[in-house]
Amino acid sequence: MDDGKPTGPKAKWWSRPTAGRTTASAPQDAPIPAEDVRAVDTPAGDPDITVVADVSPAPVLPAQPAPPEPVVPAPLVAPAPVTSESGVHAPAATAQAPVPAVKPLHEPDQYSTPPYGGPGPWAPAPPVQRPMPTPAHGTPLPPPYAGTGTNGAGMPTAPAPVPAPAPVPAPASAFTPAPQPPQSSQWLQYDPWGAPRQPLTHPGPPLGSDGGRRKSRRGSLLVGALLLALVAGGIGGGIGAYVERNGGLTTVELPQAARNSGGRAPDSVAGIAASALPSVVTLHVSGTTESGTGTGFILDKSGHILTNNHVVAPAGSSGSITVTFSGGETARAEVVGKDSGYDLAVVKVTGVSGLKPLPLGNSDNVQVGDPVVAIGAPFDLSNTVTSGIISAKDRPITAGGEKGDGSDISYVDALQTDAPINPGNSGGPLVDTDAHVIGINSAIRAADNSSSTEGGQAGSIGLGFAIPINQGKRVAEELINTGRATHPVIGVTLDMKYTGDGAKVGAKGAAGKPAVTPGGPGAKAGIRPGDIITEVDGQRVHSGEELIVKIRAHRPGDRLDLGLTRAGKDLSMTLTLGSATGT
Repeated sequence: MDDGKPTGPKAKWWSRPTAGRTTASAPQDAPIPAEDVRAVDTPAGDPDITVVADVSPAPVLPAQPAPPEPVVPAPLVAPAPVTSESGVHAPAATAQAPVPAVKPLHEPDQYSTPPYGGPGPWAPAPPVQRPMPTPAHGTPLPPPYAGTGTNGAGMPTAPAPVPAPAPVPAPASAFTPAPQPPQSSQWLQYDPWGAPRQPLTHPGPPLGSDGGRRKSRRGSLLVGALLLALVAGGIGGGIGAYVERNGGLTTVELPQAARNSGGRAPDSVAGIAASALPSVVTLHVSGTTESGTGTGFILDKSGHILTNNHVVAPAGSSGSITVTFSGGETARAEVVGKDSGYDLAVVKVTGVSGLKPLPLGNSDNVQVGDPVVAIGAPFDLSNTVTSGIISAKDRPITAGGEKGDGSDISYVDALQTDAPINPGNSGGPLVDTDAHVIGINSAIRAADNSSSTEGGQAGSIGLGFAIPINQGKRVAEELINTGRATHPVIGVTLDMKYTGDGAKVGAKGAAGKPAVTPGGPGAKAGIRPGDIITEVDGQRVHSGEELIVKIRAHRPGDRLDLGLTRAGKDLSMTLTLGSATGT
């Protein structure tokens, strides 16, 4: 029914849609194009109501660039307000002249409450923005929004019909706007307050004909860079490994002395060792109950070797002795003779040629402080050389005594040295600077009496003892010639429990025999039971062991000057040593 009110489409503000009303929304800041407002018409019978006579969509023009024309913006004219039947005011756009003001149907509301508050005829026109320039090929849309299919919230929509544009003369204007691309239903269905589900723009570079080629080119460059980095890393790693292993890219040669002939001064340790080592051997002894290792040295070209009695003792009567020479050759050896009182023994190897005897020195010429070299096989380490000096002379020592009856005790007037001597050095030579033997290494003084885990003695603490070679030479000759050694004796029995100074003659002998053997050397010299012997050849004697050592240091038949005390009186006498067969 026609009631004289306009029936055409009404101009609306860009605002949030209200509940129960379906409206097509546009961005809030988008201005109304000038083409959408055509003319102002006043219907008959209602002169106070002004409406927009005709509002139609802009003509759809092809998306082609318009020829450039000079654009001169004209001053904007404030639009005249129009009022619809609902009281909502809308601006009217005019081309040249403003529309006369119309008196509102109500008084302004001081609280600006719609629909009676602002904006109204007294409110300024909304701000107008210039349209953004449109690309020559139109604004591209992502596939979900191209054409029709979904709205801004991702909801499917049907394509909206686009009415054919009516030929409407453009209003007079100071400039001609550029042709606009056709509007799709996506823009008419867009809800700026809805929850967007997909972006309106497509991320990444603009779509075009060169996109694939650019991606391919970039991918090729990336692959090439990676390959170059891998090759460079491999080359760098190889160079680094070479530098680390070889110390650099160039060969490093450190300065070094030229090789000499190897000669050393004969009196140096190296010269002494080079001269003496070929004559030193290592003995490996095994018996029915025990075994051991010791050292010896060659006495002559016949194969006689001098060593300690306690080295060969484990072999017993049925054991075996193997001799290993400095060059590594081995041979079987047999015992020629041994003596426990002197702790010396001689063994012999047969069928061996090229033996080099070690020269013998004179132990009476040795002085305290003379340099010496000890050679042996400590802990079975053959051809070991140590050096030191003579620390003392005429050290009375006793060794052995494991049997308990005294038959295995040796009495030695020894040379003391600080050259390191350890278990296995026993029987080895102690040589001077001329590489001559001056002693036979026989005993050491350990820090304690404990044994090592291997059952041997503790290591050296710089207190080694050697049998003087003068005594060793005599005993060795007797053992080689007769198989037994003789001991010098004075024909008295000593009281070994006496704790005073000197050696005391006992009151009784062994098995009830007299303490002074009748017709013996002591009886002939005038010694009586209870006498205390205090000196031998002018040297002080402090115990019975020391007197035995002093006597054993001489040969049978030697004359000794004795000093003694009898009933508090000091006496002196001369004694000729007798002889006894050793064991």
